[in-house]
Amino acid sequence: MNRTLTCAPLTAEAFAPFGDVLECAGPPDRLINAGLCGRFHDRARMEFGPDGRAGLSLFNAEARSLPYTLDLLEQHPEGSQAFVPMSPAPFLVTVAPDEGGQPGTPSAFLTAPYQGINLHRGTWHGVLTPLSAPGIFAVVDRIGETPNLREVLLDPPYLVVS
Repeated sequence: MNRTLTCAPLTAEAFAPFGDVLECAGPPDRLINAGLCGRFHDRARMEFGPDGRAGLSLFNAEARSLPYTLDLLEQHPEGSQAFVPMSPAPFLVTVAPDEGGQPGTPSAFLTAPYQGINLHRGTWHGVLTPLSAPGIFAVVDRIGETPNLREVLLDPPYLVVS
């Protein structure tokens, strides 16, 4: 038996307990390049444990569709993780609060075109879930030799609907 989650629009306020919404919204913090470029400054709290460093990787994830079966959540205790889409297509973001080292009840969000996210260190989240191809993302996360991945299978899983 599946449990059901309904997707909400991704907003900075709703997503704040889990991370940061990355977007060029509102006026820029300052103009640079002779006034031809708006800088939206310091929009994500990037965190990395003492044995790691920031790295930029490119991901190419298979497109999925709604309804979507959410059966796995993962957590990165040693670092934050930012996902910046390289296309305007929306993607599904699933997150859950930490409850004593285990994921609590998840929430589901749909991004708007050109929105990215930064997951705070230790946030439980689903796998990268683009809703159309290509699923290409720039990802900034912790690179290091020490373990930084915990996974929990959800039984029963959740059915995520729009």
